[in-house]
Amino acid sequence: MNRKNLLEWLPWAIFAVVMFTDLRPLVLGELQRGLLATGLWRAEAPVAPAKVPAMPVSSLTYPHNLPLVGLDGKQMNLSDLKGKVVFVNLWASWCPPCVAEMPGIYALYKKLDPAKVAFVMISFDQNPVKAQRLLQRKGYTFPVYFPTAPLPAPFDSNSIPSTVILAPDGKVAARHDGMADYDTPEFKAALEDLAVSPRS
Repeated sequence: MNRKNLLEWLPWAIFAVVMFTDLRPLVLGELQRGLLATGLWRAEAPVAPAKVPAMPVSSLTYPHNLPLVGLDGKQMNLSDLKGKVVFVNLWASWCPPCVAEMPGIYALYKKLDPAKVAFVMISFDQNPVKAQRLLQRKGYTFPVYFPTAPLPAPFDSNSIPSTVILAPDGKVAARHDGMADYDTPEFKAALEDLAVSPRS
């Protein structure tokens, strides 16, 4: 094959490598992230989490029984996080919009007090190694879990990414299906306000 033919086929070869390998969600995710950064594509965060009525947290039965297992193999249940605001994100490494919104989620995660706001990143990857590779490539350190039982409402979304914000008593304060930019001062302030909202 001469040089001219090689140059004609090179873009197609690159396209095939990107589209038919694990690089596809990363490349498409970065393209979507770039569009978000330019402002040409608006992916608004959900309406600020609503305040839930003041109730004594200790007297409530936490409404969510969601058994999970972490990348480290440790078991946990969403109910273990009673008393904290919980940012639950459903994602997968093969999902370009999930990959595109992750930098914003990670930036938000780094800015919030883990004693008040917990992040639960639930991966739908069939192979946990793929999720782990993505985290290592990007340097993300937020906790990632895998469901060990069917997801109950309000987490049983038909699409990903999907995000559910739980108040300290476990009530749903906000839900958003689809990609969003969560790293905004307004959304951070809303989570912090939800974490310190008075309880009687």
